[in-house]
Amino acid sequence: MELIKKHPILEFQHGKQVTFTFDGKEMTGYEDEPIAMALHANGVRVYRVTPEMHRTRGFFCAIGKCSSCFMVVDGVPNVRTCVTPLKAGMKVETQQGKGLVPMEVE
Repeated sequence: MELIKKHPILEFQHGKQVTFTFDGKEMTGYEDEPIAMALHANGVRVYRVTPEMHRTRGFFCAIGKCSSCFMVVDGVPNVRTCVTPLKAGMKVETQQGKGLVPMEVE
């Protein structure tokens, strides 16, 4: 994992280490850090593919104002991973297109 461990101004305090999956691959991160931070530390740079132009997007603004970090988290599409805290056992997936979930037919 790539993490900043020492900084001349900022202090880093991590929660406990947890496991989660990204596109079916088990990874580790720290509880309550943004999902995007855990993905970045594990070398993941592509979070979604745009619907019209099919372009890849990844970590960009880091404050929840853009849509670059939208991913499917625990089956929910369009989750802003830069501001959503990581929890143990989360299932994170690359979002394709608009991330629409098909409606269940009863």
